[in-house]
Amino acid sequence: MGIQDMGGEAVLIAAGGRSILLQIADPAIGHGVAGHSDFASRPLDRLRGTLTYVYAVTFGTREEAAQATRHVNRAHAPVRGQGGDGTPAYSAFTPELQLWVAATLYDSAVTMHELVYGPMDDEVADRLYREYAGLGTALQVPPELWPRDRAAFGVYWRRRLTELRTDATTRAVAAQLLHPRTGPLWLRLAMPLGRLLTVGLLPPEVRGLYDLPWSDAAQRRFDRTLRLIAVVYPALPRRLRHWPKEHFLRSLRASMKPSTSG
Repeated sequence: MGIQDMGGEAVLIAAGGRSILLQIADPAIGHGVAGHSDFASRPLDRLRGTLTYVYAVTFGTREEAAQATRHVNRAHAPVRGQGGDGTPAYSAFTPELQLWVAATLYDSAVTMHELVYGPMDDEVADRLYREYAGLGTALQVPPELWPRDRAAFGVYWRRRLTELRTDATTRAVAAQLLHPRTGPLWLRLAMPLGRLLTVGLLPPEVRGLYDLPWSDAAQRRFDRTLRLIAVVYPALPRRLRHWPKEHFLRSLRASMKPSTSG
């Protein structure tokens, strides 16, 4: 198995909220998102942009990957701030911040996949990690900044977890993500399950940073839900399991077609 096999699985989207909360627990990213994103009125925008980028780089043509990368770069261009009054300076083009974003995507994808399909053997896990470096370095991350192997990634990951911080601003962004007041009806109906998975997948210390309640009863619900997903999801037809990938790639390709108007 490699990234081509794993990357299209829709179940990985269930870890999307985990990735976002880990990302914005870096104060620079969190304040960048707070100042330049709008979870309150457009709760799906960040997830849609991330998925389009991931699918394009992993499964698309060279032109499609380049288009998705340009779109991300355009969205990131205005995301910068000078900091002050306890607020960190930030720029979306900072390689170390891009590295953390890529790291959360990798770790969340592997975490969710192993919860559903079981642990990978070392050979598969090493190959997947090497292939994932392409996603990690497709934006502003120099190849030498991506940890050289899984052991080095583990050291990096554990260190970064100790450096995460939240404040009132980033906790407010998290609240908007977890409790959307707008968006399609299906999203609001799905959010109780989404919150359970997002909070349950977070490292316990990060739950604490966001003051997210968690109890033995919540853990039991989370464990039962994962057991059910692990039974039902792998039995679904591949076309259903990979539908989001095909959907977002179709949307990207449609946006690249020359306009026939005028």
